[in-house]
Amino acid sequence: MSKTVEFLFDLGSPATYLAYTQLPKICEQTDSQLIYVPILLGGVFKATGNATPAAIPAKGRYMFQDLDRYAKRYGVPLKFNPHFPINTLMLMRAVTGMQLRHPERFAAFIDCLFKALWVEGHNLNEPATVATVLSQNGFDPNEVLALTADEDVKAVLKDNTEKAVQRGVFGAPSMFVSGQLFFGQDRLEFVREALS
Repeated sequence: MSKTVEFLFDLGSPATYLAYTQLPKICEQTDSQLIYVPILLGGVFKATGNATPAAIPAKGRYMFQDLDRYAKRYGVPLKFNPHFPINTLMLMRAVTGMQLRHPERFAAFIDCLFKALWVEGHNLNEPATVATVLSQNGFDPNEVLALTADEDVKAVLKDNTEKAVQRGVFGAPSMFVSGQLFFGQDRLEFVREALS
């Protein structure tokens, strides 16, 4: 495996969820490695002056219709989360902590959170809801909460986010192949071509 895809992601983006459902398959088909890089989308938006498309009502309505089209094309479930937007600071610290401290459980961890947000429509702004979701998926909420307070974990997430901005990232999902940036789940065919 000589080719890699760096997948810069934040759980709070429905487009990122769709990319997440497709990238492993693309990497398998192109004999490439998928590298997950957690970032804080709110931090990227603040640094770049960008904002969610949902901030513009007409664009937001269109975006969710378009994402629904892609979900049908990909054959994956997608439900608009009625609690959107989600403040993902604690979630992305937890994701970063799991990647750092428990890499063997990382895939299952992000999978349960992506599904909770974009298939089951849970309000992950609520700590009690997060705790329930984690418990139901075999994770100890107290252990996860401890990860979010870990100074090394906080530093890694901040560093990932700052480096992403320095590399030209302005939103999520963002993918890098051979140093080339691809933004948006609707650019996955370009990612595939770059890997082939």
